[in-house]
Amino acid sequence: MSELYTFLLFILTGISIGILFDIFRILRRSFKTIDFITYIQDFLFWILAGVILLYSIFSFNNGELRAYIFIGVIMGVILYMLILSKYFIKISVTIISILKKIIYTPIKFILNIIIKYIINPLSRLGKKISNLTKEFFTKINIKYKINIKNNKNNKFSNKIE
Repeated sequence: MSELYTFLLFILTGISIGILFDIFRILRRSFKTIDFITYIQDFLFWILAGVILLYSIFSFNNGELRAYIFIGVIMGVILYMLILSKYFIKISVTIISILKKIIYTPIKFILNIIIKYIINPLSRLGKKISNLTKEFFTKINIKYKINIKNNKNNKFSNKIE
């Protein structure tokens, strides 16, 4: 009887590994990432799946490896993928997209206010300062050139007035 109980626990372990796999799939579907991050996620999945499996083996079966353990885990993953996976993914993606809208809407609103009332006026001010500076130095250069032309014989002709 205890082997049947352990077998059922490892089916549940397989289901939990399937859920973990779907969590990573949901994250990839909801948030676009670069390939390097995807590789890190894959590595992290396998590490976590191994930790779950080792924890289950040591907790439920005192560290003894039996064939029914692996059969139970594989059956759990297959059952989860065939029966529950599509519903779990659909519900999770819907929840994440709603949360993204709830979170992104106020953030977009705040960013638009910051851009409209802080960044744009500062950039316009920066452009005005830049234009005034250009005009100032252009006038100085023009005066400087005029001085050189008018005072060819004067020692101090290179002076800016």
